[in-house]
Amino acid sequence: MFTQGVRRVPESRRTHDLGVHAQETPGCGSRRSAQRSRAICSQCAGTARNLSQVALFCTQTPKLILHARCCLNQKGTILGLDLQNCSLKDPGPNFHQAYTAIIIDLQANPLKNDLANAFRGFTQLQTLLLPKDVNCPGDIGAWSTITTYVDKQACQGQRNLCNSTGDPEMCPENGLCASDGPGLWKCLCADGFHGYKCMRQGSFSLIVFFGILGSTTLSISILLWATQRRKAKAS
Repeated sequence: MFTQGVRRVPESRRTHDLGVHAQETPGCGSRRSAQRSRAICSQCAGTARNLSQVALFCTQTPKLILHARCCLNQKGTILGLDLQNCSLKDPGPNFHQAYTAIIIDLQANPLKNDLANAFRGFTQLQTLLLPKDVNCPGDIGAWSTITTYVDKQACQGQRNLCNSTGDPEMCPENGLCASDGPGLWKCLCADGFHGYKCMRQGSFSLIVFFGILGSTTLSISILLWATQRRKAKAS
């Protein structure tokens, strides 16, 4: 990976194009680690409200189950998160556990307005519900539709900035643009390239890297040993 960024895109024509694509990740390997990875589901007391959009999404989609504040698939992957009315000022340290979510509800919380970096890595997110006074991360350029209601704001249809902006300077030559969440992107080096701005060609040699690191460490250790020995003799 070479770099990453946040891009504000000017307001453009609003269209409704809400797609649902679920991404499943491998299991954690143990019940205890799985419970830790879903701590976000119990961050707020209670369960998802019966008439909430997260609950409706979960009950209307086959093979999904409600667990505390989360909607999970059969592998335990979080596809929906309902944290509405939880007195949250920020999403919290466990929020990234829900990076696979398709729908997230954060309305009725005293959230800070700038949430852009909180959603880094949330590439599957298609519906986000926020308090009325909180902007959708990435603004209109990151979403197909932004709708403001009396008590909330709905951000729907996350756009891939790599496809929508058409800016060839987003990444350097030999770099590939990849979505990294609403209004966010990162540049990955193409196959066969690495280093600063992906300018070095060929595979990255771990042997050379650790060889240089080892020799440098050894040299510093010998220098420190010699310095301490001279001080000991002088005293």
